[in-house]
Amino acid sequence: MKKIYMLLVFLFFLGSIFFPGYMTAQAQDMRQDHLSLEKKQQMIQAKASRELDEARAQAGKKDLEIQKNKKSLTAAVEDLKARNRNLKQDNQQIEKHIRELKAAQVKLRADLSESQAVNQELSEYIQINAKDLKTLLTQSLQTGLSSMGPKNPESHGVMGRREALDRFTFLDGHKNLGSMDDIVHMADILFQEIQASGEVKISSSTIIDRQGREQEAQVLTLGNFTGIYLLEDRSGSKDEIGFLLYSEKSQQFFALSKLPSQGMAAKMSDYFSGNSDDAVMDISKGEALGQLTHELSLVEQVPRGGPIIWPILAILALSLVILVERLLFFVRKQIRVEPFMAKVRGLVAREDWEECEALLYSKKQKLIPKILLTALPFRNQSRQDMENALQESILGEIPRVERFLSTLGMLAAIAPLLGLLGTVTGMINTFHVITYFGAGDPRMMSGGISEALVTTMLGLSVAIPIMLFHTLLNRRADTQISRMEEKAVSFVNMVFKTRNECRQ
Repeated sequence: MKKIYMLLVFLFFLGSIFFPGYMTAQAQDMRQDHLSLEKKQQMIQAKASRELDEARAQAGKKDLEIQKNKKSLTAAVEDLKARNRNLKQDNQQIEKHIRELKAAQVKLRADLSESQAVNQELSEYIQINAKDLKTLLTQSLQTGLSSMGPKNPESHGVMGRREALDRFTFLDGHKNLGSMDDIVHMADILFQEIQASGEVKISSSTIIDRQGREQEAQVLTLGNFTGIYLLEDRSGSKDEIGFLLYSEKSQQFFALSKLPSQGMAAKMSDYFSGNSDDAVMDISKGEALGQLTHELSLVEQVPRGGPIIWPILAILALSLVILVERLLFFVRKQIRVEPFMAKVRGLVAREDWEECEALLYSKKQKLIPKILLTALPFRNQSRQDMENALQESILGEIPRVERFLSTLGMLAAIAPLLGLLGTVTGMINTFHVITYFGAGDPRMMSGGISEALVTTMLGLSVAIPIMLFHTLLNRRADTQISRMEEKAVSFVNMVFKTRNECRQ
């Protein structure tokens, strides 16, 4: 208000300076306005005083009310502070309890982890042992015997193996521990298996014979290594005895498709009857017996050699013919030389030429008497004539003595060459198969490889004995020729010794 008043005064001052006439008239109006303004100002001041008094009265009331509220708030604050102190104490106790619980939790977690590790290790150990025991029982011959149930009362407590195998299969694939009964049962079965695997016993059991039929047989088990069966023939003919193969899948015994040799069968029969302490055992648990069924004899392998085997077999047949002929020749021409020459020496010493000729003529089928007989007419001739006659006779007999020996040597050389030829043709067939079908399936190549190996084997099998007999026959022929030459010289010496004695 004061500012408005000063503004009006300032405007009036300016107007009086610049507009004096106008300002005079205006001054009067302004005095009137000033008076009215003063009245309004006084009214306003009075009103403001009244409002101020009312405000002060209200402020006093508010102050009294504030003072009153301040006391209650102060009391409330003190109460809150006390409660806050109590809460802090409670909070400290709770935090202490929490720390104790956390420490207990850490300890419990450590104990739990240790317990879980122990349980896990024990569970894995039980699972591993259950798996191993399951494998052991599955592969055991005793399971094949116990699978017959009541038919095997002598099985020494190995009954219920099928149930045990089912339970071990469950334990093998289960994450939790088995019960103590399962663990005890595992131990019992293991000890029973240890005891049974060290026994040699005869049991009555059902087997699958070589014709695929189920038959009741006497089964001899040598621990867990070998099974031997004895089928008694009710018709009275010879009993059948052989080896057994154990199938892990069906848990049954199968008779080996190939019977043992007579000598082995006799030993097995003697052991069955208690007459022998020696038994035939396959320590490979049937692997060796399985290989025995797939073994082929030389006669069975021959047809696998292809067309080259026929010339090799022809060489073998021809060689056998030559060998038989040579053996018969040397047997027919053989003579007891020393006793015969002693007789001849006595007759020559007595100059009993007729008897000597009769003796030589009676043995003229033999080599030495034959050549000596040719020299007898030259007894009155010179020594050189007689020696020439004997040498001629010996030369005439040498071809007969050495007959077919060169042929036999040639055949011995040809046989391995034919075997090598069969090897080459077999490998060529193998490479043809590889060219067309690749090398992914070995069975596709087995035919050519078999042909290659069989022909080589057959060629060597034929050549080696032929070479051996060829050497022996050569030695025999050389010995026979040397003996003929020796006895020829001896005969000449005897004749001329007698002639010289007679002249004296």
